[in-house]
Amino acid sequence: MDTVNKIRTSELQLAQKQTYDWVGKGFHLLFLCSAMVGVVSVATIGGFLFYEGLPAFQEAGVSELILGSEWLPPALFGIFPMIVASLISTAGAVIIGVPVAILTAIFLAELAPKWLADIVRPAVELLAGIPSVVYGFFGLVIIVPAIETLFNIPAGNTILAGIIVLAIMILPTVITISETSLRALPSVYKEGALALGASHIYSIFKVLVPAARSGILTGVALGVARAIGETMAIIMVMGNAPAMPGSILEPARTLTANIAMEMSYATGIHASALYSTGIVLLVFIVLLNTTLLYVNRKRSC
Repeated sequence: MDTVNKIRTSELQLAQKQTYDWVGKGFHLLFLCSAMVGVVSVATIGGFLFYEGLPAFQEAGVSELILGSEWLPPALFGIFPMIVASLISTAGAVIIGVPVAILTAIFLAELAPKWLADIVRPAVELLAGIPSVVYGFFGLVIIVPAIETLFNIPAGNTILAGIIVLAIMILPTVITISETSLRALPSVYKEGALALGASHIYSIFKVLVPAARSGILTGVALGVARAIGETMAIIMVMGNAPAMPGSILEPARTLTANIAMEMSYATGIHASALYSTGIVLLVFIVLLNTTLLYVNRKRSC
């Protein structure tokens, strides 16, 4: 009887193991398919952009399209002024917004009392949910007139207005990811620094922030991607002049604004030139992510 029970138990265990194997393989396939969705999506979007944008590169030439200073379809397709405007507005937003965001993340993660953090954190999360058109309306009603008055210029729709709006828009992304990275650090980092006699502030900036730099840089990269890809708010506050800006107090047009404003009526080579503008944007994002991976890998070695 004992032998029969052992045989039945062994058969039952074998059947359960085979069931678990099939379930495991099913979930493995599900996870693989889910991961491939993102890869296929990026490949499809990239392939579509290159398919539609290559005729413009062939017609106008790569150097003329990227380095040309005049945009006058269907004759001239120079997008260099828009590249400059995009880079200036994004760089200005990073210079203003990133320090504020990182300091806010440090405050929420290490310094703020719980009752205050419970107020500030939901406000930051709410900031992330505000539509970009509302940011643009805020900039148009508040920031643009303020620039007109402060600098005594006839129109406040300038690169500076776009920089300020973008700086506000990237705050929630950088704050949330940076705070999460700081909170994810083991408590022994801070405890060890304090045990060695370091002050609270010293341990934050010399121990915690360097240890969390990978997550912080990821937040900054996502913030930069948000800034360089923003469209609606920029259309509303930057003046949309397709000319080379002489200063941040002049109107300009970004790459995304150029696509959004003209795609509805563009045809033929004009439409292809707008798709090529999207290719340039995609290259910028790829270069940004590649640089981030390189910096993180180099510092971890």
